[in-house]
Amino acid sequence: MLILLSVLFPILSGIILYFRNKDTANTEIKKAPYIVCVLITDALALAGAFAGGSITIFSMSERFSFTFTPDKISLWFLIAVLAVYTFVLIYAFVYMQKEEHVASFFSFYFISLGALIAICMAANLITIYFAFEVTTLSTVPLVLHERTKESFAAGMKYLFYSIGGALLGLLGVFCLYHYSMEGSITFTLGGVLDLSRTAGHEPLLYLAFFLAIVGYGTKAGMFPMHGWLPTAHPLAPAPASALLSGIIAKTGILVIIRFVFYSIGPDFLRGTWVQTAWIILCLITIFMGSMMAFREQNLKKRLAYSTVSQLSYALLGLALLTQEGLNGSLLQVMQHASAKTCLFLCAGAFIWKYGKHRVDELHGIGKSMPVVLWCLTFAGMSLVGIPPMGGLISKWFLVQGSLDAAPGIFAILAPVVLLVSALLTAGYLFPIMINGFFPGKDKKTEFDPAGNTSGIREAAPRAMWIPMICLLVISLVIGLFGSSLISLFGGIV
Repeated sequence: MLILLSVLFPILSGIILYFRNKDTANTEIKKAPYIVCVLITDALALAGAFAGGSITIFSMSERFSFTFTPDKISLWFLIAVLAVYTFVLIYAFVYMQKEEHVASFFSFYFISLGALIAICMAANLITIYFAFEVTTLSTVPLVLHERTKESFAAGMKYLFYSIGGALLGLLGVFCLYHYSMEGSITFTLGGVLDLSRTAGHEPLLYLAFFLAIVGYGTKAGMFPMHGWLPTAHPLAPAPASALLSGIIAKTGILVIIRFVFYSIGPDFLRGTWVQTAWIILCLITIFMGSMMAFREQNLKKRLAYSTVSQLSYALLGLALLTQEGLNGSLLQVMQHASAKTCLFLCAGAFIWKYGKHRVDELHGIGKSMPVVLWCLTFAGMSLVGIPPMGGLISKWFLVQGSLDAAPGIFAILAPVVLLVSALLTAGYLFPIMINGFFPGKDKKTEFDPAGNTSGIREAAPRAMWIPMICLLVISLVIGLFGSSLISLFGGIV
């Protein structure tokens, strides 16, 4: 029942709180009910995950049921979901004071949280597919929040891409069910394919499974289905962008893990053209996303392109179909969730206080917002892979996995692309920090018109920068105690 309550409680809370506050002015909305609801959700979800067990809500047939069975993969992604959602909520209390339709935002915040918990704890392909679609439908309103023509277009693009990708994934589910052992679609280590029945049908299955990987990769921004990310992020409020990039996009990674490692079985794909094509798409996405971010001047759009690149680091690790690759992917998921959420919260603070959206408008902002800019600095270090932040260890395992197991020329090409991407990441993040702290000796900015450094104070409220620091602590823990985390992964990989 803990598992069921952890899914239903946030959804019901979001609905109830919406009707309670829909006619309330933004500044009059009480914070306490939202904080209590998210803390109860955290407690229920973690208790359910640690307790284990299984619960079936209802069965459509003997083989199709909505069932939740948490395991170690569930717990790893669940920790990332709960951490990101909890810290973003604290931040959003301040940011959303200047926005409209606040009750609607927090309502879909909680509904999407319930859907994400359902994805983490799903026990079979039917359950995870349904939760995957509910996540899309509950997060589209976050993109539509401004209710302008541009935000409507961005929301529809996100919806069409996500539904189209999910339908490609559904094709893979159909084929998998037909050729599975006794029609089982329950997640099982090593997969459920009946190899005695697949003989002679491999070309069809390879095509269906490749399309499914591309389809589920849509949520994670994998080329060529990446277009929704740089469109949706700049138009959504900063807390919504942080959720979309920090954790919601990673649902595609979790579904691919379940589909490849717990349903198909990695041995069926290893050494085939599917693995080769998957690696090629990942490398294209990594390089393209980094290059587009390097050229982009809108800060939130730059971070969105960065997400396109960084999430394909994790997808590349999965495509290697090895232990080192999966280790690197899981570490990349957690460190990116913390670092990229922090970066979007930093960008939101610049917008909230000064209305600055472009990188070239932030020169000297360190004189007014030093804490926020330091947070951006350390989060950027994590994305680049500079110790002691967590980005280094995840990239280490990805490079090691590529050198050891990538087929053919990719054993060299993959590490080279990862290195080039790291250099480009430094190229599009470090100038923001440098120009923010050191705008030039004689350059006066609106953040410090007098050109002096006396009396510097942080312009962002504590409720904005404390969540950023908490997220950076997660990245720092990954960087300092990565070996212990790898030991934990031993039971997963």
